[in-house]
Formats: sequence, structure tokens, C-alpha cells
Amino acid sequence: MAVLLEVENLHVYYGQIHALKGISLKVDQGEIVTLIGANGAGKSTTLKTISGLLRPREGSMRLGNEDLVAIAAHDIVAKGVVQVPEGRRIFGRLTVVENLLMGAYTRNDRPGIAEDLERVFTLFPRLRERQSQVAGTLSGGEQQMLAIGRALMGRPTVLLLDEPSMGLAPVLVEQIFETITGINKQGTTILLVEQNAYMALQVANRGYVLQTGEIALAGTAKDLQANEEVRKAYLGG
Repeated sequence: MAVLLEVENLHVYYGQIHALKGISLKVDQGEIVTLIGANGAGKSTTLKTISGLLRPREGSMRLGNEDLVAIAAHDIVAKGVVQVPEGRRIFGRLTVVENLLMGAYTRNDRPGIAEDLERVFTLFPRLRERQSQVAGTLSGGEQQMLAIGRALMGRPTVLLLDEPSMGLAPVLVEQIFETITGINKQGTTILLVEQNAYMALQVANRGYVLQTGEIALAGTAKDLQANEEVRKAYLGG
């Protein structure tokens, strides 16, 4: 498989705090790759850096042959790297449809936007039912569906998912992960940050374990599931 997204020797700081200490990872076209680790390990920082919300002091990031380090966050979105942020971050005073259309702000192809709106409503029938509802009045699960749907409206080449199961009931967690698998099968490459390591490794092809800003382990999802250290630390084994 061709490497689609590649990060090499990434160093990121919050002031004097060295948050990422030389992280390198790759995501091949068509894969689901997951980052797992404890709180503060650097998972969300990695996604924010790839999205252009944080700037690395050192290292490289490439989407195919394109350098992502030197360009603005909105240009990274336009190139196809789209993030679903931790905590949903929907526009609470806008309707469901208005939120979804915000996801397509880099586009001007009206027929394609209408087609993708229909795709989102097919993936999430609940959003079709509530398309005129103010987004801030949705349940947590519905808001997560909306956040994912909004990202899909940008037609991502790589979808970055930051803690999609956070705060959701178990039945909704199952539904969200089924949707993630479905989106991937439709052709979208996914980089997934998730504290529910068991579910993440169930859907992923490969994974990286982060500890205090460094990659401690990497391998196929199956290998990580079988790793005794991973089982003890993250899978309750």
C-alpha cells in the first residue's frame, strides 16, 4: 500500500513543555491506524499538530508528496486532512444542517455538497430526523454523529478522529465504531485517537502506543492486542 500520511521526528512544545519527543508514524492509504495511550501521552497533540493547530519545532509531515508543516490549518483541511475534535465542538446555536454545511466551507460544488449531505443522512438517519433542530439541544451521541458528519462534508482523504467514544453509552460506542468501519470501507483513510483501546484495536489495521510524548510500541492491531504489556496497561488483561 502507498503511504498516504507520514510524520517523521516530530517535536512539539507547549511553552517549555516538550509534549512530543520525536514521534514518527505513517498511515497507508485505506488503513485505520490508531494511537492509544494514557491521558497526557500526546495523542491529541499529535492530531492537532497534523491539523496545523500546533506548529512543530522540528520534524516533517507529509500528505502524499505535499509538505504540511508550512501551511495554514484551513489549507490542510482543503488538501483533505480533516479532524473530528475531542468533545465534538459543534456549533451549538446553528441547526444540524447548518453545522453540516460548515464542514463544506472549502467547497463550491453544490451538486457534490448535496450528494454528501445525503450520504451523511444515510449514515446517520437520526440527523435527517433532526436536521432543522438546534445542534446544542442534541444528545451527546447525536452531537458525535454530527461532528463526524460535518467532517465528512469536507470529503476527507484522511479523517482524524479524536476520542469519538468519549462520554457515550456502551450501545452508542458500538454504533460509532460500526460507523467508523463503514466510513473506512467506503474509501476514507482514518487516524484514530481513542482511550477505549479494546474497541480501537478491534477496528484498526495497525496501532501505535504513546507514552509521555514518545512511541513506546508499534505493530499490527492483532500483535498489540496480544502484547502482554498492552493487555495489562490498556485492555484490562
